Amino acid sequence: MKADILTEKHRLGIGGVAIGTAFEDISTEESLKILQTAWDLGIRYFDTSPWYGLTKSERRFGEFLKDKDSNDFIFSTKVGRLFHEVPETEIPPTMWKNPLSYDFKHDYTADAVKRSIEDSLKRTGLDHIDIVYVHDLSEDQVGDRYPYFLEQARKGAFKILSELRDQGVIKAWGMGVNKIEPILDCIKSADPDICLSATQYSILEHEDAVDRLLPAVKKAGVKLVSGAGYNSGYIAGRERYNYKDIIPKGMAEKRARIGEIAKKYNTDPVHAALHFVLAADEFAAIIPGASRPEQVQDNVNALHAEIPANFWNELKYEGLIYEKAQIPDNG
Repeated sequence: MKADILTEKHRLGIGGVAIGTAFEDISTEESLKILQTAWDLGIRYFDTSPWYGLTKSERRFGEFLKDKDSNDFIFSTKVGRLFHEVPETEIPPTMWKNPLSYDFKHDYTADAVKRSIEDSLKRTGLDHIDIVYVHDLSEDQVGDRYPYFLEQARKGAFKILSELRDQGVIKAWGMGVNKIEPILDCIKSADPDICLSATQYSILEHEDAVDRLLPAVKKAGVKLVSGAGYNSGYIAGRERYNYKDIIPKGMAEKRARIGEIAKKYNTDPVHAALHFVLAADEFAAIIPGASRPEQVQDNVNALHAEIPANFWNELKYEGLIYEKAQIPDNG
């Protein structure tokens, strides 16, 4: 069994998508306030990626963390894309509201992974990266080139990251993806430690993960970190779902009914969403993003909230939670 790099104090982390200007153009000053609030509230797991804001989020995390004692926090970032500076007129169209002037290419070779890690250390000013996730090696990102890039990663990224871990350069590695299949494929051909699973396990959508993902990672001794555990804020009432404006059929009714039951038990659907994810033994942490300091405070409040057992029982009774899914032991 692999050693667990994320302990109880890392159960709630902070992700860097919003700080990379995914949903609004957050200033550097505001982003540092968000990160300072997280630190002041005891959050010690910080996750970002050079993809977020085309290197902007990673630079902001580094600016905040570089003067902190490296023993006091866990930092994770991602590999799989290489970035090069371009004129403003050549910035590719992306989801970022105000990215930096960079373009990128997918590359999962060993040389690219080593260069990506070196680039991340330079951008952040940090002297270490604890966890490296192989980012977006998934059909939703690379399309029909997935088999090609998977083979590239098997020969390159997977092997070099295991070597770097064994040498003590990094502490752990795994996949950072929005789909189940890439994690299953990685486990079959490599020895990852921890995987970031985004959009696959939430109070709103989790059946497929319960049936296929959780048993596989448990058998392999691999832990999970939850990204997009709030489905990009949909559970909180925002009209976007998993980073997109298209809402799956029937999801509005499901969200509304969970909200009604939450009100009945005087609880908050967002708080329940956090507890639901962490109730699964396979999840070591959840890393919701934040566009404002108040959202970080609410996530911490959620972590310490008490949710009645009858709330969970009613959700299961109505079929709003899959019968095989774990729910919090203490309600």
